[in-house]
Formats: sequence, structure tokens, C-alpha cells
Amino acid sequence: MKVLIDPSISRVLPDFTVIAMTMDIKLADSSVIKDLVAQYEKQIREEYSLSDILNIPLIKEGRDGYKKLGKDPSRYRLACESLLRRLVKGRGLYLINNVVDAGNILSIEAKRSVAVLDYDKIVGDVLIRLGTEEDEFVGIGRGPLNVSNIPVYVDEVGPFGSTTSDTHRTMITEETKRILLFIICFSSSFIEKHKSFAISLFEKYGYAQNITDIKVEKL
Repeated sequence: MKVLIDPSISRVLPDFTVIAMTMDIKLADSSVIKDLVAQYEKQIREEYSLSDILNIPLIKEGRDGYKKLGKDPSRYRLACESLLRRLVKGRGLYLINNVVDAGNILSIEAKRSVAVLDYDKIVGDVLIRLGTEEDEFVGIGRGPLNVSNIPVYVDEVGPFGSTTSDTHRTMITEETKRILLFIICFSSSFIEKHKSFAISLFEKYGYAQNITDIKVEKL
């Protein structure tokens, strides 16, 4: 599999990149990670207000990126910002399974949008490009979503994810054995730190093995 970044993004955001890796995982219920989830919920709720979230450097960086791409970041929020806002409001995270929950923890820790995708449901290479008005996109728990002017992940079938929401087609299910993990970076800051954290997190809570980096190329 190749992961390619289209010039429609890199011309506007030259530092935009993605940490991409694949790994074999073992699904389990949320009991293995629920204490860590509770710890992060408490930490974020106590540390931030809604207005504080906008000033977190990596959140601001992503919001500024949306603005440069022509998208209103307050109407179409980055997935990581939506998670943080949910915690600050005291609503807590949905507990899904160990793998999805680990992805949420990674996003909260990194302050970056994260995609945890079923590798075997992706067909061919992945192109990350700007969404268009013609893209049909139904977000998980979001319904039809206008993904024009935000980064979308596209395979031979069509769009299956974005920096705001992913789709049902590549979501994690009981049949998932291998995942594709994306950490969306609007700059090169903290890349190695966040990559290392992701590996340790999924090894411990997702029982990850055969972790493989995917080289991300700019067209």
C-alpha cells in the first residue's frame, strides 16, 4: 500500500503530513483500557475550558489549516477538537472496544486527528486530497457530511475517511484483524514523539504486532 498526498493540499499546506502505520491487532472489550480513558477524561476536564481548547497550539494549527483550505473550523471541526470539547463538557467518551478507544486516547494525547481503519477494507493505494462537493460521504455518527475543502482519504472505491470524520466502510468491527493508523499532522512538530506514543499505546492495549511504517509521499 502507498499513501500519497495530493498537491491540492501540499500547495496550500506545505508542511502537512501523515504518520501512517499498519499493525495486527486483537480486539477486546473496553475493560482493558477503561481506567486509562477515565484518567484522560478527568485530566482534560480539569485542565481546559472550551475557550482554552482553541488556544492549544496543535489544535490552533489544525484550525488555521482548515481556514487556509477554505473550511470553517468551527462548523466542521477537526475530530481531535470534537473529542476534547466533549470531555470538557463532561460528557465522556463512548467506550467502543480496546482498539477504537486507544485511537481516541492517542488523539487526545497528541491533540491531532487520528484515524483507526480496517486495513482489509481498503482497496489499493490511499490518496489524501481535498474533498469536493461531489464526494459522497456519510460520517460515523454524523450522517451525510460536506467534506469539500478538507483532507479526505480515498482508495479505489472512493472516500472512506477525513480529518473531521471517518465512514462506516472502513470502521473497526469484530472481524477486524489488521488496522491502518493515521495521525494527521499540519506540521512536523512532535512527529517522532507521537509515533512512539502510538506504538506503545497499541502494543499495550490493542495487543499490536507486526507494526509497519508506511512511507507517505507527496505528489
